[in-house]
Amino acid sequence: MKRATTLSSVLLLVALTTIAYGQDSGLRTVSGAVVDKAENPVRDAVIYLKNLRNLTVKTYISSQDGQYRFSGLDPNADYEIHAEHNNLTSSTRTISSFDNRKEINATLKLDKEKKTTK
Repeated sequence: MKRATTLSSVLLLVALTTIAYGQDSGLRTVSGAVVDKAENPVRDAVIYLKNLRNLTVKTYISSQDGQYRFSGLDPNADYEIHAEHNNLTSSTRTISSFDNRKEINATLKLDKEKKTTK
């Protein structure tokens, strides 16, 4: 009987911990679409997300409908995000740690030519 009670207590603790972390992990998500000047979705664009605290860069390749998604982001870090495709790039946008939204949507418009270095 004591063994069953201990097992039930452990299972209850695991379930409560899972629920608590699942409800509000504190992490953020940035998602959106990459579009061209005419607002058409751009497939296979490369999206760069730079953590300004530790300078790590994550990349994502946009889907067939131009969509991208970065999840599990530190809410205490600022980020820079931009997209590139062929010889075009988007403006760089900053995602501030002061922005307390958990889900951030950012459309990235490819409207500038990339600068080339010689």
